[in-house]
Amino acid sequence: MQDTELYARLLRLGPGWRVSRVDLSMEKDRIDVWVETSEGGTWRCADCEAACSIYDHTGEQVWRHLDTCQCRTYVHARLPRTACKEHGVRQVTAPWAGPRSGFTLLMERRLIDTLQECDVTGCCRLQRVSWDQGWGIIERAVRRGRERKPQRIPRYLGIDEKSFARRHNYETLVCDLERGTIEYVVDDRTQESLESYFRRFEPEELEGVTAAAMDMWDPYIAATKAYVPQAEKKIVFDRFHVTRLVSEAVDKVRRQEHKALRAEGDDRLKGTKHLWLANQENVPEWRREEFDAIRKSNLRTGRAWAIKEALRQFWNYTYAAWAEKFFKRWYFWATHSRLAPIIKAAKTLKAHLANMLTYFKHRISNATSEGLNSKIQIVKQMACGFRNRDHYKLAIYFHCGGLDLYPAEATS
Repeated sequence: MQDTELYARLLRLGPGWRVSRVDLSMEKDRIDVWVETSEGGTWRCADCEAACSIYDHTGEQVWRHLDTCQCRTYVHARLPRTACKEHGVRQVTAPWAGPRSGFTLLMERRLIDTLQECDVTGCCRLQRVSWDQGWGIIERAVRRGRERKPQRIPRYLGIDEKSFARRHNYETLVCDLERGTIEYVVDDRTQESLESYFRRFEPEELEGVTAAAMDMWDPYIAATKAYVPQAEKKIVFDRFHVTRLVSEAVDKVRRQEHKALRAEGDDRLKGTKHLWLANQENVPEWRREEFDAIRKSNLRTGRAWAIKEALRQFWNYTYAAWAEKFFKRWYFWATHSRLAPIIKAAKTLKAHLANMLTYFKHRISNATSEGLNSKIQIVKQMACGFRNRDHYKLAIYFHCGGLDLYPAEATS
């Protein structure tokens, strides 16, 4: 088999195209392949698909192809332009590459696969492309995937925020809890941020929302109530955020007590922060004896921890009525504990009790959203952080959007 025939098959050229020449440069580790039009092809208008004659050819264009052995491979061609009676002169799209792309379809697919496994810098090093070309592939893939994805609002929404950088810069994330995908990313965590997502849908579409899990952030609550019908029965305050609120109160009690004990020369609470934040069964085996001794030493922190652990029973009930009765008993205990941070947390939960009880109807949480947050954090660490918000959003959609990223011809 001659080299021209080999590359014609590798490029999957159809009728009307042929490989005219192949050049190998061992000094540059480079192979150049020239493709030309031939007899027997059917040329169609890019707009109406009507059969047309060739008007002329463009100047020579170059596309990066998959490497041949260790050699970078480039495809050269002058694309034909058709003369359509209705639309005039139109350029024919190369069957081996997408419009306005510097890569063949197969190479673009390879780059997307590599970018999903490592950061842009690593991909560029492995595939020998520039950093700008790597980000260009991500931008094209995300744009293509979002255009293909039908606009539909999920039945079960997860609404959360993710920090972009320091100084309280956030992105609002809307997740599909059933599919485990990020549906929408927008700057800040204001009411307007979330409303910009809801405004993309008609009122009858918004009626399809069955439930929305979120933390007790007032702007998110207000935005959901403004747009989702009967939102007061559909908002579910995430159980993990509820637990975190009380855990933070326990930590405040620990810090206050530790300061007081250290003034007396007592360092019992030194190095125990994460023991008090953990659930009882998650305390490391090698520290359980130490933790039990501290916990039983009649400290205020121990009482706060016991109140926090007791609240976990709330989520084990089957019916909302029984859970509400339990909460009333727990609330009495917490508000009579004489621990100011615990009292404040308990009053906050009581103010939001109605949407804690909706959990027993919908049984959803933001666990999926937190999992996606962890994946985003890994992407941030791989990239050593992001300075550009647009790049940050593109990376979220690329890795967590559940998008069809590949060129259409490459998936067939």
